[in-house]
Order: sequence, then structure tokens, then C-alpha cells
Amino acid sequence: MNEQMKEAMNTRHTVRKFDGTPLSDADKQSLNSRIDELNAKLGLSIILTESEKTPLNMMGKLVLGGEGVSTYFILAVDEKNDAEELLGYASSDLILYAQTLGLNTWWMGGTFNRKLVSAIVPGKMVTGIIAVGHGKTQGVPHKSKTPDMVSSYSGEAPEWFNNGVKAALLAPTALNKQAFRIEGSGNKVRLTYKSGPMSGSDKGIVKHHFELGAGKENFEWE
Repeated sequence: MNEQMKEAMNTRHTVRKFDGTPLSDADKQSLNSRIDELNAKLGLSIILTESEKTPLNMMGKLVLGGEGVSTYFILAVDEKNDAEELLGYASSDLILYAQTLGLNTWWMGGTFNRKLVSAIVPGKMVTGIIAVGHGKTQGVPHKSKTPDMVSSYSGEAPEWFNNGVKAALLAPTALNKQAFRIEGSGNKVRLTYKSGPMSGSDKGIVKHHFELGAGKENFEWE
């Protein structure tokens, strides 16, 4: 599965227009099983839901042109200090896993109807939603910084570090800012993220991508 997830990093692109075809029962079962694993492992309350009413707000519909969004993950949890980063980490896993199933996704932090979505998971902290389904297109690659713009290594960087940075640059981040810095020394890696809206979620997403690209067995977070 790790190899499929790595391949998904390269093929996944944000899709905002979906054709409205319902997910198959098999896909829903697979996604819900993945959610159950992540919720149990990380202490989260993520759910997969379907709705006839669009979860998009006016910006999502009119400015970004989103359409056909009827099935989506709600990134929810009981409030705790590292909630945003944990949800970001889990959301990255779900996005890539959905891609391995031949599905498309759209991560939304500020373009969904918060009142409607929060009512589905009362009492929970919601950091965003992820539309999932069959896209009208497969999306296009986002503009990206270069590895030297976001990383440094003390001495000659090993292959695993370079692979991790390349994977991190494929991660979806708010407004595509890629406002992170990855520094390595020996088998220690430090990830910092510029403070701002969605920075906690973005940090978790980037961390997950780096781990997948570098191999968790090759390093330790500092």
C-alpha cells in the first residue's frame, strides 16, 4: 500500500468539479475503514457523509467554481492542543488513499458552509472538509517551490531526506503557499511552518507527505 500511496502523491491534484456520480458501496466501505483506523490511532472524530445540500459557501461556489460536491469527509475532533496538526496529518492520508481508489478530492478550509457542516458533528471542532468523488477532470499540478527553497541539511543530504522533501512539495497547502521549512542533521529532522491561517493543518499534511517519501524508519522528528 505504501507504494500505491507514494504514486498517489504524484497523480493527485485538486479537483473542484465533480460529476455527481455516487460512490460505490465498496469505495464507501474502504474509506470508512480507513477513517476508523485513523480515528482510533490519532484520537479523532472524522466522518464520511453524504448530503443533497451542497456544503460549499458562496466563495466555494461562485469564486472557485466548485460543483457536484455531495460526499465529503468532515475533519472533526474534540478540541485539544495539537488537533489541527493531527487532522491535517489524517486528511493527507485520506486524500492519498482516496486517490488509490481512483477518486478525486478537494481539501477545503475556508470555502465550506461551516454552520451546515458543524451541525452534523455537534460539539466537535471542525477544521475543514474534503470533497471526495469522481472529478470531471483529474486536475493539474500546482506551482511549486524548489527543494533548496524549503529545506537544508547539515552535510551531504541522504537520499531519504531528498525524497522526503520532494514528497513534501507535492502536498496540498493553503493558498499553495508551501510556507514550511525542513531541516535535517544525521537522522534528525525538524519541520517548522510559518504561522497563519490553516498553518496547523498544513504542517500535519506536509509531515505526512515527508514521512511517506522519506520512510519513517530512516529518521526521527526533532
